[in-house]
Amino acid sequence: MDSFFKMVDVQTVLFIYMAVGFFCRKKGIFNDAARDKLTDFVVLITLPCMIFESFSLESLKQGGVAVLIATVMAAAALLLGKVLYNRFPYGEKSILQYGTLVTNSGFAGLPVVSGAYGDEGLFLGSLFIIPTRILMWSAGISLFTKADAKQAVRKVLLNPGIIAVEVGLVWMLFQLPLPHFVDTAVDNLGACTSPMAMALVGAILADVPLKTVFDPKCFYLVAVRQLLLPAVCLVALRLLGVDPLTAGVSVVLTGMPIGSTTAILAQKYGADAQFASKCVFISTLTSLVTVPILTLFL
Repeated sequence: MDSFFKMVDVQTVLFIYMAVGFFCRKKGIFNDAARDKLTDFVVLITLPCMIFESFSLESLKQGGVAVLIATVMAAAALLLGKVLYNRFPYGEKSILQYGTLVTNSGFAGLPVVSGAYGDEGLFLGSLFIIPTRILMWSAGISLFTKADAKQAVRKVLLNPGIIAVEVGLVWMLFQLPLPHFVDTAVDNLGACTSPMAMALVGAILADVPLKTVFDPKCFYLVAVRQLLLPAVCLVALRLLGVDPLTAGVSVVLTGMPIGSTTAILAQKYGADAQFASKCVFISTLTSLVTVPILTLFL
């Protein structure tokens, strides 16, 4: 029950952030120009800072199993996305694929893992999200672009997020010293990502007619992302005899709602941002039920 109440607390915070963005849009505080500029600030500044701060050599050495599980699950999510959404139009297909690949495991997942499994679980969880961080700025970005392969690779490699991954890997592997004030500034900027991203989701939702929010396609994504994938993960880890702590952390983080970056990147790259925001809203809402259900099997 502690995990359940922790999840309710985290998701309530997310909804408050969305409500603030919704209110600001309705009151004209977020006009089109402000919303677009704030989107750029999140994508170009705060998200790369958050990604950079997620790297740690010590954790990578000790949590190889968690990283391996996360890599396999991310690959499975990517492959499922390629197969399950082919009947949807491009503007929705890219969103469904990205939502299947990327979860809100950083902000929504790590607090739940910490509450349920303590510091050791939080340690494993911080490792588990690394492969997804890398894929979200490589394979994930490519889902929103129609450029040819050469241009797509160039855009991915020059994307601020993947640059942050590259710099973070170099910094982690070589343990390069970073001045305290720089480290603090980068960490604090990264911490702004979740509230700003969810506020932007709320601002986008403000333009969506309320009666269209509960889109059946969003629930299809929820079934894949929050039920099918964690169920596969749970069964596989049980069969392989993975220790309960690593299995629990892996299953909980696999079952997290889709990432708020789904809507942010849809807005940035010209996909259907309103549909993406509906998916984020429905996924976050339903996770209040799906995540506690998952914990019953752990």
